[in-house]
Parts: sequence; C-alpha cells; structure tokens
Amino acid sequence: MDAQKTRYDSRWLVIAKVAAALLVLNFLTSFDNVWSTPWIQADSRIGADAVALWLLVLTLVLLFGSVGRRTITLLTVLFVAAVVGRYVDVTVPSWFGRKVNLYWDAQHLPRFLDVASQEYSWWQLVGMVAAFVVALWLLLRLIRACISVLAVHAAPYTLRSPAALAVSVLAAGLVVASLLQVAPATAYVSAPAYPVYERQAHLLAAAFFPESFRSDLPASPPLRSDLGVLNGAEVKVVFLESYGATTYERDDLFAAIHPGRERLEQAARAEGRVVLSAFVKAAAFGGASDLSHLSFLSGIDLTDPIRHDLLITTDRPTILDTFEQAGYRTIGLYPAMSWDWPEVAFYSFDHYHDAPSLDYRGPKFGLWWLPDQWSMARIDEMYPPDPDGKPRFVFYPTITTHIPFRPTPPYQPDWTVVTTDKPYSDEATKKAMDDAIDWHGLFQGYINTVQYTFEWLAGYQALPQPRDSVLVLVGDHQPAGGITGPNATWNVPVHIITSNDTIAERLRVLGFSDGVNPPQQSLGHISELSLMLLSVFDSGGETIASSAPVADDPQQAAN
Repeated sequence: MDAQKTRYDSRWLVIAKVAAALLVLNFLTSFDNVWSTPWIQADSRIGADAVALWLLVLTLVLLFGSVGRRTITLLTVLFVAAVVGRYVDVTVPSWFGRKVNLYWDAQHLPRFLDVASQEYSWWQLVGMVAAFVVALWLLLRLIRACISVLAVHAAPYTLRSPAALAVSVLAAGLVVASLLQVAPATAYVSAPAYPVYERQAHLLAAAFFPESFRSDLPASPPLRSDLGVLNGAEVKVVFLESYGATTYERDDLFAAIHPGRERLEQAARAEGRVVLSAFVKAAAFGGASDLSHLSFLSGIDLTDPIRHDLLITTDRPTILDTFEQAGYRTIGLYPAMSWDWPEVAFYSFDHYHDAPSLDYRGPKFGLWWLPDQWSMARIDEMYPPDPDGKPRFVFYPTITTHIPFRPTPPYQPDWTVVTTDKPYSDEATKKAMDDAIDWHGLFQGYINTVQYTFEWLAGYQALPQPRDSVLVLVGDHQPAGGITGPNATWNVPVHIITSNDTIAERLRVLGFSDGVNPPQQSLGHISELSLMLLSVFDSGGETIASSAPVADDPQQAAN
C-alpha cells in the first residue's frame, strides 16, 4: 500500500513538474509589457517559440530516445535568445513608439547609460550590474530545468499517448495558422521572436554594406529659394524636445500646458507679431531626435534610421546651403552635446556650439544641465543680431524637456542676468534642485518642463529685436510612451511667429491656422515642412501645397 501511494505521489509530482515547465516556458514567450515600464505581465496566448521548442524536443526524443546534456544546453541558449527577443519586441515600443533598431539604438545606448548613471553612486551601479548577472544566471538555470523536465518526462509520455499527441498537433496547427495570418488563430498565439532577429539582420546589413542599399535613399528634393520675402529677417528654428501632439490630445496635459501657449501668443501679439500653427508628422517617437532634425533640414523622410546614416555619408544639400547662398550666417546651437559629434561635419554650420563651448557657469540642473533659456540668451550674446550685417539662421534643438524632465530650471524674467555667473537666486536654485529626478514620476516633471519652455519663450518675445526675425517652433517627437499612453500619433505641433504679413498669409494658404490651436489634421511629414517654408520665403510668390495629409500610424516603422 505504501509503495502504491509512493508511486501515486510520484506520478502527481511529475505531472506538476511538467505543467509548471510548460507554463513557465509559455509565459517566457508570450508575456506582454506593462506599458512604458521595464516590467512584464502574463498573457493568456500560446507562445509560438514555446510550441516550437516543445516540437523540437519531441522530435529529438522520437529519433534518438533522449536528449543529451549538450543538446539541452544548446536549446537553453536558443530559448534565452527567443525570450530576449520577445522582451525587446514588446518593451521598446512602449518607451519609444517604434520597434528596436539594433544598429541605431546601440550607438546611443552608451551615451544614455552614461547620462542616466550620473545620479547613482559607484556601489549602486555595481549592485545593479551584479543583480542583472544573477538574474540572467537564474533565468538560464530555470529554462534549462524546464527543458530537462520536458525531455525526461513529458516527451516520452506524449509519444505513447494519442491524446497528448493530438494536443501537440493542435498547438502546432494554431502556430502555423497564426504565421499564415489566419485571423482566428492570431488572437490565440503570440508572435515568435525570429522576425525580430531577421529584421535586425537586415538593418545591420544595410548599415555595414550601405552601397547595397543606396537605392533606399530617395533623391533630394529641390531646396531652391531666394528667401526674398524675408527681406533680410533672421530665421530661428527651435526644435522643442519631446513636444508632441499629446499636449493637445490628453485633457490633463492640455489643461496644464495650454495656458502657457496662450501667454506666448499674447506676448507675440503685444509686439506686433502673429502666431500660426499646424501639425506635422515627426520622423521619430520618444527619442532619436536627429531623425526629425535632419528630415527637416534635408527635405528627405528619414523615419528609417538607415536612410539617416546613408545620408550623412553623402554631400547632399540641406536648407543650410540655401540660407548660406542667400547670405545668411548659419549657427548650430546644441546644448545637449557634451561629447564629440563627428556627424556635425555633414551639416557644415558656419558656427557650431555644443555644451562645453557655451561656457555655462551657473548651477547644473539634472542630467541635461544647461537651461534652455540660458542657451538662447547665450547664443544671442555670442552672435548678437546685427541690423547692418549678415542675418542669422539659428538651428537650436532644446534639451530641458528631455526625459527624465527634472529638475526644472527656474525662469529668470530679468534676461540681463541670465548669462552671468549667478543667473538665479539661491532660493530659486534650491527650490528647483529639491525637485529631484524621479524615474517613476515622469508625468508631472514633463508638465513642469513644458510650462517652463513656454514661459521663457513668452519672455523672449518681449526682448528688444535689433533685427526682424521669424521664429519656427517645432516638436522633434512625442514624449515617451509613459506620457502619451498607448496608440499615440507621431504628430508634433509647429508654431511660427512672424510680423511679416506675406509670410502669414502664405502659411494660411498652406493650412496653418491663426493662434496656438493647430487644425487636427497633419499637413504632412516633417521633411515637407522645410519645403513649405522655402516656398513661403521665396519672392516668386508660388507656394508649394503639402502632399495629401498623412494618416496617423502609431506603429510605423519601417524604422
């Protein structure tokens, strides 16, 4: 009786082990992301990679009677690769609104880690690395144990059981049907990991063998304009970091931020200027600002990062050349750059300034320590507008509204002291610094930084203008998914401030509306915006109509 009970208990223990192994392996290839966090949650679908592993183990046992230790090790490594592929595939879009691009993202990862690690001590960083290594080791051990259970217990039993074989065939059929995009099956099976690696292989091939993919880079559009309508006015293109359509589409963000936009409009009108607004579609989401910057300058859609990398290996023209040929002095103001940036050679600014060259001596605020107000004041100090000299074309990607959005610098209403060694009072500095970085509370930090942005922009409007200017404010991309929520568009606002009636009227013809409330429909891709502006500034009087409105697609990415 005791022996029979022992066999009975042993049988149920094996069943429990097999069930646990199947559930664990299925979970590891079917989990989903907890939106905009690094965490995952269980999904009820069948994991395609788990089914593939099970069929492979079943086949090996059928052919050889068992699965050797080395084979189990190999299967473990392959399965871990599938788990990593799954994690990347479901997590990255929730942060950046796009699929991962190993070649592009790997270049930026060291810089991101360097910046993000600044708030941690060395022992905390060592602890994080150690925790990661231990977690990876535990994952390997867990997966190996599960595969061993399948090989030793589940596969031999299945080969003797018609019912178990039927279930296995049904699972395999569902996976095949889902791969063939049979609608009922796709609802029950999660995507496999191999397309992730297949796509990365294609992207890497394009990156390392660019000549083979040269045809992927479209021809440059004509960037001709005599800029006669400007009549010598300066042009300042300010890309507002992480400023997206979500600031209109989310009621809570709109309520907090829109009063600042309205104050900017009021400040502009007080000086005899008008504000016209529209939406365009950015070339990136949640990051990779360069794609939008250079799409605008080149007139080429660089949503695919490979196009960007191909472009900077050429001598293609940009609108910087157009302005230089018309007698403008081009200035690149990049306060976010505190490292060497070889790509700047493609841009060929007459004057390029990164963070070190600006010589900031005030308090450093957070990871991106240069306040946007200070950077604008500093470049005007270094290259003051000259009514009798060359007009300036200033290209300025801001940085204060970059994640993690804290601490927000104080606004200094007295612009005469902004560029001094002590631009803020001790009290204002302390209050700002007390709002420390909080990676789990990004939402309010985002609101604060965008409010700050419109405060200093409104203040900038009230400053004396030795020379007339056109100010173009455009978002580079939407903020990260934790701010936008899922299924957000790629649209970003554009605000153009001018006192030139001809420019204002031509912008209205193109679809811009008066004020800071853009029409809901996007005018087109951000690469088309530069063509529109060149046509508006041309003395010939012919405006280029934008292409048909671009449909909103939160999951683009051919990128």
